[in-house]
Amino acid sequence: MSDTSEMPPNTLYVEVSGAGIPEVDGLFVPSEAEPATSESGTLSSPGYWNGKMAWDRADGKSARSPALSYSNSYRSWRICRLDGHLAYDCTCDDALPPVDREWHVYKKGVAPAPSVTIHHFDPRQPCPEPNVVFVIGGPGSGKGTMCELAEIQLGWTHLSTGDLLRAELGSEGPQAVEIKKYIDAGELVPNDIMMRLLKESMERITRTTGRNNFLLDGFPRSLNNMKGWHEHFGGDIALPTMLYFECPYDELERRVKGRAKYSGRSDDNLQSLRLRFDTFKAETLPTVDFFKKENCCVEIDTSQDRQSVYAKVVESLDRFTDNTLAVQPLQPRAEILLGLKPYPKQ
Repeated sequence: MSDTSEMPPNTLYVEVSGAGIPEVDGLFVPSEAEPATSESGTLSSPGYWNGKMAWDRADGKSARSPALSYSNSYRSWRICRLDGHLAYDCTCDDALPPVDREWHVYKKGVAPAPSVTIHHFDPRQPCPEPNVVFVIGGPGSGKGTMCELAEIQLGWTHLSTGDLLRAELGSEGPQAVEIKKYIDAGELVPNDIMMRLLKESMERITRTTGRNNFLLDGFPRSLNNMKGWHEHFGGDIALPTMLYFECPYDELERRVKGRAKYSGRSDDNLQSLRLRFDTFKAETLPTVDFFKKENCCVEIDTSQDRQSVYAKVVESLDRFTDNTLAVQPLQPRAEILLGLKPYPKQ
C-alpha cells in the first residue's frame, strides 16, 4: 500500500464546462476528503486519490468525493454526476486531467463531453497582479527575437502588442476593421482596444499556467498608452522597468527589407516602415525619455551582435527570473535565434 501524504499540496482548480449534463459543469476545488483506501490499495490524502491530484465540486453537492479523480484500475480520469455515477472519462496516464483532448461519454453521461480548464489560482478570486517589463524599440530592432529567447530560456511570457492586434484582425469582426484602419495608416491603436487585449491575455495566461512574468513587446508606444495603463492597472503601482532597444534607422531598414522576404506581414515594406518609424519618433521616444527620467529604463544597443544583446537582456531580467531556468543549457531554438546554428532548410 502506498502513501501519498508526502505529496506537494494540491493548489489547482478545475473548471468543467459544456457538458451534455449541465449538473456536471462547474468549479472543482482540491479535495478535502478524509484519507481512504482506493480500489487499487492506495491510501488517499487531502487533495489526492490514487497518487494523483483530486477535486471536489465547489458547491459540495456531489454524492461522490472526490468528484473528479484518477482510477488506477481503469487508467483513466473520471468526472461524476451529482448522484455519484460516473459520466465522463479520459483514458491516459497524465499527471493532471487532460485539457487538450476530447473526453469520452461514459455509461451515465450524455453527449457532448465537457471541456476542462485547469486554473493555477482560484477563479473566484481576483487574478494575481502581473510582473511586467516593457520592451520598446523601432521596427526591426530585435524586440521579438529577444523576447522569444527570454520566453524559451528564462520562462518569461512574451506578449507582442502587434501579434495581439494581428490575431484580432484575423477574427474579421467589427473591431478588426477598426484596428486595420489604424495599422494601415501607421497610427497607434486606441487605448481601450489595446488595454483590453493585454489585460485579458495576461490574466488568462496567469490563471492557466501559473506564470506572471510578462514582457510586453511594443508597449507603451506613447504617453497616452501610459495613461491607459494606469487607468486599467492603477496609478499607485510601481512603474515597470522598460527595456529600450536602440538601433540606427539604416540598420532597421536593412533588417525589415530582409524580413519582408519571409514574414508575410503586410506592414513589412519601406513605405510602412517610414510611417511606423515617424510615429515611433513622434509618439514613443517621449515615452522612453519619461522612463529614463524616472530611472526605469535600460537602454540596449541592438546594432551589436545578438549574443551580446541577449546577455544584456538576461542581466536586466535577472532579479525576476527563476535561477534554475537562467542557468539551463541553450535550447535548440535559442541557438538558432542567437545565430549559433543555421535555420533548418525548408
